[in-house]
Amino acid sequence: MSGELTLIIIKPDAIQRAIVGAVLGRLEPLRLDIVGAKVMRVSRALAEEHYKHIRTKPFFEETVDYLQGKLHGVDYVLALVLQGERAIERVREVTGATHPEKAEPWSIRGAFGRMRTNGLMENVIHASSDATEAEREIHLWFQPHELLSAPAGKR
Repeated sequence: MSGELTLIIIKPDAIQRAIVGAVLGRLEPLRLDIVGAKVMRVSRALAEEHYKHIRTKPFFEETVDYLQGKLHGVDYVLALVLQGERAIERVREVTGATHPEKAEPWSIRGAFGRMRTNGLMENVIHASSDATEAEREIHLWFQPHELLSAPAGKR
C-alpha cells in the first residue's frame, strides 16, 4: 500500500437515514485502499478538537452536537482511513462542497446532503481538506496500531 492518507467520517445523519452503503458506493470507484475502519462513539472532547478551527463560530456548539449524534438520535459514526494516489483530492471531489446546496448534484453531499427547515446543514460525510489536516485528523481518530499502514513518523 502506498500513497497519501485521508480521513473519512460517515456522520450520524447518514447512519440515521440508512444511506451508509450508498455513500460508500460513491467512494468505492476511487479504488483507494481501506487502511483503517471503525464504528465509534464521538466524545465531546474529540468533536471539539476535530472542529477546533471553527471554535469561535456561532454554529460551533451545534456542529459538535451534530458530530456526536445528539441531533439525530444516533450516537456513533463510521470513521475510515483511505490510502492511495492523490487520495485527498480525489475524495474531496467525490464528496463535494461542504454546503449541500452548493455541491455538484452527482457528489455525495449534492446527492444526499440537505438543509433542514430549522437551518441545520446535514452534509453526511467529512473528508480531510489537505495533507496537514489529514495527518492531524487521523492521529485524533486512530491509534497507529489501528491502521494497516501507519502515517509517516508513527510506524
